Amino acid sequence: MFDKASGIIHRNTLANVLLFLLLTTGPLRGGCAAEGTKPSSPNDVSADAVDKVLSRLKQRTEQLESYQARIEYLFVQPAPFDSTRLMKGVLYYQKVGDKSNLRLNFDSLKQDDERTQKHKEQFIFDGVWLTQIDYQLEQVNRYQQAEPNEPVNAFELARRNFPIIGFTKVEELKTEFEIELVEGKASEPSEPVRLHLKVRPDSVYKDSYTAIDVWIDKKTDLPAKIVAVTTEADIYEIKLLKPQVNKKIARKVFDFEIPEGFTTASEPLKNAADTEGASRANE
Repeated sequence: MFDKASGIIHRNTLANVLLFLLLTTGPLRGGCAAEGTKPSSPNDVSADAVDKVLSRLKQRTEQLESYQARIEYLFVQPAPFDSTRLMKGVLYYQKVGDKSNLRLNFDSLKQDDERTQKHKEQFIFDGVWLTQIDYQLEQVNRYQQAEPNEPVNAFELARRNFPIIGFTKVEELKTEFEIELVEGKASEPSEPVRLHLKVRPDSVYKDSYTAIDVWIDKKTDLPAKIVAVTTEADIYEIKLLKPQVNKKIARKVFDFEIPEGFTTASEPLKNAADTEGASRANE
């Protein structure tokens, strides 16, 4: 999330960005901001149609070995703030056996109506440690997410904070959301499939989000855009552009070095009792 006072990205940004992905998870405003603020009313479509879309998406994500794409991450705050913050970069994900690596490199930032500026910030997850390197503050934050001998998948980490569409069981999604298929220009082959997820009153996400919209690319059967509206009416939007699916990614892409002179802070893994609440959404 964003710290509203300072604008600094909280460590959960990585989780939210992922797919708001799939990767949402794939988590998209700009010219689309108005669309996310006032989404069109979902059309009534049979539950069977929704199940088919979710099943295809689940099948596709289970086959995902690697993924990379340009990413646009937009955060919009309504009045009285009336602010926007758009960050662009590249996302990499690769799974090898039971382990996975994820890297998110942001390279630009545009705030409100200001000109786009260079902004270098990186997030790297190796299954155990989530590392944030902020080149503006010359600061490195490291957060341990798992025991060294029990690494977790990058998307499983993200699911602790956000329902990653495609990586969550259909039955679990229906327990937390009312899901509808929104009909668009059905005759357009390139028109993405859109799902509207309304948070149920008793959902584990009820205190965080009110609704989530996911656009699924028909060519890849993976999320291309995700818009999430929080209970405070903030909007998180993620676009995943020019995706490359299951194409080899060089191992060195996930290597990194801490720049000389940067301040480093590390937060070790909390005990099971402390993390039980964070894992509730993943049960």
